[in-house]
This record gives sequence, C-alpha cells and structure tokens, in this order.
Amino acid sequence: MVSHDFSLNARPAARLSHLGREGEPLLCLDGLMRDAAALVDYAATQAAFAPVHGPAGGYPGIRAPAPLDYVEAVVRALDPVVRDAFGLGAVRLGRAECNFSLVTLPPGDLVAAQRVPHIDTSDPLHFAFLHYLCGPEQGGTAFYRHRATGFEAITPEREAHYQAVRATEPPPAPGYIRGDTPEFEQIAAADAAFDRLLVYRSRQLHSGLVAGAGAPDPRTGRLTANIFLSYRPA
Repeated sequence: MVSHDFSLNARPAARLSHLGREGEPLLCLDGLMRDAAALVDYAATQAAFAPVHGPAGGYPGIRAPAPLDYVEAVVRALDPVVRDAFGLGAVRLGRAECNFSLVTLPPGDLVAAQRVPHIDTSDPLHFAFLHYLCGPEQGGTAFYRHRATGFEAITPEREAHYQAVRATEPPPAPGYIRGDTPEFEQIAAADAAFDRLLVYRSRQLHSGLVAGAGAPDPRTGRLTANIFLSYRPA
C-alpha cells in the first residue's frame, strides 16, 4: 500500500469574514496542505466510495471514509484557530467525523430536500470543515437567509418555527439551487479552489453551488473532504 504525506503547511493563508445580518463567522484557509494531491491520490486509489442519497434526500452523491491521520492533523492544527475565530471560550474537543464526498446525482434526480439550503445540525458547538480537492469549475458553497423568517442560522430555539413555516411553502424548483429563490436569499458565496478549506457553524443555511452531475472519479469530479467537528462545554 502506498504511503501518503498528509502534513499541513505551517502558515496557510487565512481570512475571516462574517455572514449576512447575523454576522456568523466564516473562516477560509488557502494552501492548507503541503501536498494536497496526495489526498486526491488516496481518494482515487484507496477510498471505498458508496452512495448515501435515498428517497428522503441526503448527500447527492457518493462518500468514503477519509484517512484518520489527515483528520487528526487538521483538527490538531485548526483547533486553536477555530476557538479564536468563533470565540468559543471554555470548551473541550468532542468528536470528529470525516468523509470524502463526490456529487454525482443529476439535477433532474434530486428530491425536494436536496434542492434547497440545509443545515447539518442546530448545535452551536458543531462545525463543518469543507476542504475543496477540486477546481473552481466544480462550484463552491453559498449561504442563505430564509426570507419568511429572516433566519440565516437555525438555532435550537428557532428550529420548530422554521420547520413549521417551511412546511407551508411550495416545493422548490428542479435542479441544484443557485442564487436567490422566492423562499431563500443568497447572502454570501465562497468559490471552490484546490486545497481551500472553509470552516463554519453547521447551523448555517448553506448549499453547494453544484455545476451539474459530476463524475464519480476523484481526480476529475467535485471532490471534497468534509470534517464535522463537535465541542462540548468544559
């Protein structure tokens, strides 16, 4: 089995911005790894991809577990950066889960839940790390405001009201969401760039800016590595 170097650059270029009216942080790091191509090679030669979408929605493509040494390197290096950027205070590291992801579902096959912005969880101590291992032609990630409620982040206190309002709204248009819709306003977008990593709270309304049905090949498709990191109160 081929050995891969998943070490990180000591000083990736970091930018901190804030989203919409609610001002939630968005952290962007470029040039994260010393050799990001090694991660792509691992995904292409050693990762076991499988479909994860189903009748109720879910990720519109295929996923595979990412190597633990990559996950550990990223979490160890970025933990202090995330604490500072998001003002976390006294918290302890919780769990980290990571998968490679490839968007492969054609726009015409999407169910309603895959055609609108979503959150991963309303937990304020849960974070998404989105590492692009593809070029800008594959499409980045957009963040949204729900027009009827004005919500950009879905907190536990907002969740029931948000779901109740959404239940009264018409089905979304076919295809992957791009830009504004009658129900959602795009408040920000981050372009894809090879070896760019975004960090945001999982409660942010977001969606991939998918260019179309992608190839199932990690070397040519919309390959990302997705880490979900949780913290716990100290």
